[in-house]
Amino acid sequence: MTPFRSIAVFYHVATLNSVAAAAEHLNVTSSAISQQLRALETQIGTSLFVRVGRKIKLTEAGERYFDLISQHVEDIIKATDQMQGNTTSALLTIRATPTISTKWLLPRLPRFLDANPDIDIRLDATNEPTDFNRDLVDMEIRHGAGRWPGLHVDALVEERFIPVCAPSLITAHRFEAQDLLQHRLIHSVKAQIQWKTWFAEQGIHHDTPSKRLYFDRSHMVIDAAVLGMGMALESTLMMEQELRKGQLVPAIVDPPDMPISTQWIVCPYSHLRRSRVKRFISWIKREAQIWFNQDRAIID
Repeated sequence: MTPFRSIAVFYHVATLNSVAAAAEHLNVTSSAISQQLRALETQIGTSLFVRVGRKIKLTEAGERYFDLISQHVEDIIKATDQMQGNTTSALLTIRATPTISTKWLLPRLPRFLDANPDIDIRLDATNEPTDFNRDLVDMEIRHGAGRWPGLHVDALVEERFIPVCAPSLITAHRFEAQDLLQHRLIHSVKAQIQWKTWFAEQGIHHDTPSKRLYFDRSHMVIDAAVLGMGMALESTLMMEQELRKGQLVPAIVDPPDMPISTQWIVCPYSHLRRSRVKRFISWIKREAQIWFNQDRAIID
């Protein structure tokens, strides 16, 4: 008969991808963890982990075994906590850029927490990409072009980049695209679509304007535009709250679509087995679809 303790140890090592992290979580030594894993492998009759450098990863048999037992182990842990009167929650650690964290994700998080009271959230707002072999991060919402081999990569949603400004800069009517060159252009230096590209799409030769303002964070670009400092070119995903409140308005009539995905759900494939990750991804994809359906109505 296989002891549950060995199975539970295997479960925690597989979900945390680390013997040391599992040992810390279970408040035992790493050698005790390794001993339990060896005992389980002996009883099952196959290797469940393989060492790659200083890291370990599941073998093919380990992957199959985890898929078979993970939901059962989670149910047993929850049932035991309930019987003991514990209210412990699973911790989901998410890394995302400061802009999407504050401008889009944070206003929606209460809905996830209300629907998932057994999950706690740690939101790590940084532009540094996650090293999943080193950082204890479950998943990331990563900004970029979506090309990260070896990881699960899924576009959050298709966005639109449009020129916007504070209502105070709009006089009798909105501008034509050519008119924007006469105003200060606020640049987001890491954005996937730049002013030069946008003007080229409108068939306008982009001479270097005399008035420019550069930021390396999109949320600073948005805030500067709200303050009336010039014209900003940003994703409607990031400007959702400012557009809803009327703090920003499209600078031109019927701004042309420039659809692009710049925000990506990223994690190792093995993390997709984690219940908390699966639940969060399912939730955030629904939220993104709701936003997408409402986005054009906000602009129009």
